[in-house]
Amino acid sequence: MSARGWFALRAALTVVVVAGLAVDAYVHFDLASSYKGVKSSTLSQADLFRAEAVVALIAAVALLARPRRYTAAFAFLVTAGGLAAVLLYRYVNVGAFGPFPNMYENLWYPEKTQSAWAEGIAAAAALALFVVLHVRARQTSESAVRGDASRAQAGG
Repeated sequence: MSARGWFALRAALTVVVVAGLAVDAYVHFDLASSYKGVKSSTLSQADLFRAEAVVALIAAVALLARPRRYTAAFAFLVTAGGLAAVLLYRYVNVGAFGPFPNMYENLWYPEKTQSAWAEGIAAAAALALFVVLHVRARQTSESAVRGDASRAQAGG
């Protein structure tokens, strides 16, 4: 693939991941105040929603500022973790444990559905972005090694 093709693929995947993270952050900030009553002695679900929103924003900004394998991996962990949490607490009554309140909620509503879809799509795109960046880095390092070897042979 050409350098322009790699750049276009990286840019497209980055846009998808950042959009998913933005939806994730918006929904969690928007819903946080609705869940302030669900709490343990230490944390409320509103606190956890706000933390998820902040981490999603940090991942989005990091990926925009520095689209590298580690930022793609971080974005994947944030989005996949958010999706895993929403699915777990939708289908399993985990109950309260440690500082975490019981967040079981066995229904879907529009914002929750939007967040789950955004997290799922962004997680898939972040994983694809990680793979693309990894493949590109390997190709670049292999071509650099080949270039050094051919220069050594020509000069020797």
